[in-house]
Amino acid sequence: MQYRNFGNTGFRISALGFGAMRLPISTPGPSASPDLDAAVKLLRRGFTAGINYVDTAYFYCDGQSEIAVGRALKDGWRDKVVLSTKLPLNQVKCIDDFRRILEDQLRKLDTDHIDFYHLHGIGEAALTGPIREFKIFESAARARDEGLIHHLSFSFHDRPEAMKTLVDTGEFSSVLCQYNLLDTANAEAAAYAASKGLGTVAMGPVGGGRLAFAGSIFEDAVGGRLTTPELALRYVLSNRNFNCALSGMGTPEMVDANARIADADTPLTPGEVAAIEEIREKCAELRKLYCTGCAYCRPECPKNVDIPAVLLALILYKVYHLEQHARDRYRQLATAAGNDPKTARAADGCVKCGKCEQVCPQKLPIRQFLAEAEELFAES
Repeated sequence: MQYRNFGNTGFRISALGFGAMRLPISTPGPSASPDLDAAVKLLRRGFTAGINYVDTAYFYCDGQSEIAVGRALKDGWRDKVVLSTKLPLNQVKCIDDFRRILEDQLRKLDTDHIDFYHLHGIGEAALTGPIREFKIFESAARARDEGLIHHLSFSFHDRPEAMKTLVDTGEFSSVLCQYNLLDTANAEAAAYAASKGLGTVAMGPVGGGRLAFAGSIFEDAVGGRLTTPELALRYVLSNRNFNCALSGMGTPEMVDANARIADADTPLTPGEVAAIEEIREKCAELRKLYCTGCAYCRPECPKNVDIPAVLLALILYKVYHLEQHARDRYRQLATAAGNDPKTARAADGCVKCGKCEQVCPQKLPIRQFLAEAEELFAES
């Protein structure tokens, strides 16, 4: 396993981190609880493979992820693994809630301290909102003085420019943000964070599952020598402005495959990175021929067809050649509709009224695309 300095924090962490959001579940559904025994076994498989950074959150896996992580860290692993979890600011309603939630997390994790305590999914607006209103920085400083947390961090989903504002507060030791070969918007901001000494972790290295299947257009950039999942992870690891690629892993096969890639210090060559980026730019232009995702069409459909979602599946299939993921997305949309007219429908609901095309800024032949999607995915 490769290990890298985690900014200026003094920690060296594995290039592959274990995201504990997609642990094995025992009760499928909206409130999916993990199979704790299987989750502990899987987490320890990762630890044994050399992963020494694990990331969880207060509400992951129906609130059970922290319990699973805490159990996995028993038997000597706590001293070997860097622990990260997150405070949900949307559940902080008064100053005392910081301490109440933190103590609940320490109980669930069954530990006396958290190495990196993230403010979960914050943006620039949080600085003048809950952070100021509920004195979050002051509460974090007290918790740090008591040894309950070692570092304050943040996970991020705002505009890239906003990350720099958060970094410049001087309050944070690390940042967790989206970065993968489909979405590099945070690249410059992450480089800025790294230059200021923050640890940097990339979430979604395989695009939230979009890049988890072999057979995409990006494989051409490396002459077919790597599958798309391998290529996606190596792409993130090749950017040295990121210390760690955080992957949500739910099976032993995923753990083994990702650990094998992170084990070898074989980054993509500059030429391969350039070829990938050239393909990505061409794809970005090509996808506009199908849809930009503005969703103006969505409320106009009398049959509640989720037009942007259907066209995204078509884009994934025809532009990026992510065929299996495209089929899976469409199948989920078609399955979810059922008999409820209020639920978003797949392309089979289209009655060809044309109202969507009347409001489309790009004047796309949406009815034609919906028919194409239905023909392409109906038998998936």
